[in-house]
Amino acid sequence: MAFSRIFSRTAGHVIEPLRTSDAENAAALHREGFGRAWSDGEFAALLAKDAVFGFQARIEGKPSALPVGFVLARLAAGEAEILTIAVTRSKRRQGLARALMDAVLRHLHAERADSLFLEVGEGNEPAIALYRRLGFAEVSRRSAYYGDESDGTALVMRLDLR
Repeated sequence: MAFSRIFSRTAGHVIEPLRTSDAENAAALHREGFGRAWSDGEFAALLAKDAVFGFQARIEGKPSALPVGFVLARLAAGEAEILTIAVTRSKRRQGLARALMDAVLRHLHAERADSLFLEVGEGNEPAIALYRRLGFAEVSRRSAYYGDESDGTALVMRLDLR
């Protein structure tokens, strides 16, 4: 599915497709939010795959400004998963993660996906609350999923799309 440059707008931000050329910016944002951050090479390799897609948030009216959030997802055989999502600290709790997730959900609806999965640290209460508001339900737990982080257990959550 082809996207227009500007996918949607939300609260002073523009949500647009994430491209391979955005890998360096995505890696920088990822470093800010995760103990084990992915490199720009890892992002570029993922974004080069046909099954992987994503969206980024930029401040409206500043197209050359660095993105303030992004989400990366994968869709295969009707099942999708959120690979990662990050919002810069200064922009958290302003609805950007919700807007990014909404962009993913619109894309998956257009692709007629059946379900969406994600993993989230069990101590990440703001993210868990967002996912529950979106309709996700916990389906399992993965102990020691995050390895060296103090909150190593991940909740596996699922959203039925049909």
